[in-house]
Amino acid sequence: MTTDIASVALPDGERIPKLGQGTWEMGERSAHRAAEIAALREGVALGMTLIDTAEMYGDGATERLVGEALQGLRDEVFLVSKVYPHNASRSGVARACEASLKRLGTDRLDLYLLHWRGGVPLAETVEGFEALVRAGKIRHWGVSNFDTDDMEELFATPGGDACATNQILYNVARRGAEFDLLPWSAAQRMPVMAYSPVDHARLPRRSPLDDIAHAHGVSVYRVAMAWVLRQSGVCAIPKAGRVEHVRDNRAALDLALSADDCAALDAYFKPPRSKRPLEML
Repeated sequence: MTTDIASVALPDGERIPKLGQGTWEMGERSAHRAAEIAALREGVALGMTLIDTAEMYGDGATERLVGEALQGLRDEVFLVSKVYPHNASRSGVARACEASLKRLGTDRLDLYLLHWRGGVPLAETVEGFEALVRAGKIRHWGVSNFDTDDMEELFATPGGDACATNQILYNVARRGAEFDLLPWSAAQRMPVMAYSPVDHARLPRRSPLDDIAHAHGVSVYRVAMAWVLRQSGVCAIPKAGRVEHVRDNRAALDLALSADDCAALDAYFKPPRSKRPLEML
């Protein structure tokens, strides 16, 4: 298995791995800590150097775990964290960022996201993010769980078109974003970051995924991951708490689905024919 990984371009041209690592629910059980740290480090060794976390995860415990896992590796990774909506005021973003940096044991984030839309005006959040960029605390900023109308409003906000990405729930079982949000993002040359790309391990018990997995001699999850990764302008951040799971995720990049495979999945997991509200987990 090679460490060379396909990449997607941020709007400013910087390239990030098409396959990274999510950390939701990690760092919350002491018995799993060693395995989770080993999994994150193995992912980095395999080229999955995009690491996503959030201040919400484990009430900061996940960021502390990520910081421990990345000791000696910080300069090798593209590190992402997210701010709570209620902390997204101009001054609140600065305080939350400093707290995340401390827990992560680093002096900067490569990408800082608004976790979901809240009550703070977008203009104020953008001002806070831009101040952090000027201060060298973050390199890029973006959003998460924003639907198309939210993105249009953001881009109409002064400075809002500096948004680097939108992190959304997207997988073969939740395809609503394909109707308008993915095309809109592509028109802005802005990649989408797919969280829960295997639907938080809640894919149907019996579907064409099983037949395709059997035919290729791989897991159902590898097929679902490969389906997401084949989408242009999309990167994925699956969570894996064990080294074996990380390796299976990485192998999804090397799985080529045929036209027949994709047609079978389209027949079962039907693409949207009309607008659907963006789903969240």
